[in-house]
Amino acid sequence: MRHNDGSGEPDKRALRREVAAMRNRLTADDVREAAAALAGQALALPELARARTVAAYVSVGSEPGTRELLDALRMRGVRVLLPALLPDNDLDWGLYAGEDSLAPVKHGGKMHLFEPGGAPLGPDAVLEADVVLLPGLAVDRRGMRLGRGGGSYDRVLARLERAGAHPALVVLLYDAEVVERVPEETHDRPVHAAVTPSGVRRFG
Repeated sequence: MRHNDGSGEPDKRALRREVAAMRNRLTADDVREAAAALAGQALALPELARARTVAAYVSVGSEPGTRELLDALRMRGVRVLLPALLPDNDLDWGLYAGEDSLAPVKHGGKMHLFEPGGAPLGPDAVLEADVVLLPGLAVDRRGMRLGRGGGSYDRVLARLERAGAHPALVVLLYDAEVVERVPEETHDRPVHAAVTPSGVRRFG
């Protein structure tokens, strides 16, 4: 996957369209097989092996699948936090208590998300996480992540930074989504690692 080395939102939009088109070509079998491989790679991470609390998310559509990973973490006794989107695009958090605890929620004209159905813990609950698993569309060799464009996880990363919290930041992607360079803006922050179905990439 190639694009120019310019920065800024127009280049991000072009790369988002490219990744979305690639994901839309995946079959249900492709997504399922990749999710199983992704879970295996992620569960072998030392950071997840010693984590007591992990902030994660529920994948939707053709995103790299997380449900197998969420259940495996829960079986390990890990406290798994899942996000709930707030009206201002910030994220609240709730506990994952198994698939039955998830509620489908539609936010305006956006896709249906699956959110925790239990009591909200507040946006600052993420500060307790030892690892934050981030959704994304791409990551480059510096660890710069391309998000969906809503800014929700930019707020999460800023909140962690303000509080002096230093969880491991890990983005979950398909193999082809590790690219040469992601356009960046001043507020963007690098992640520590990317997990794909074929392995783990670590960044400075």
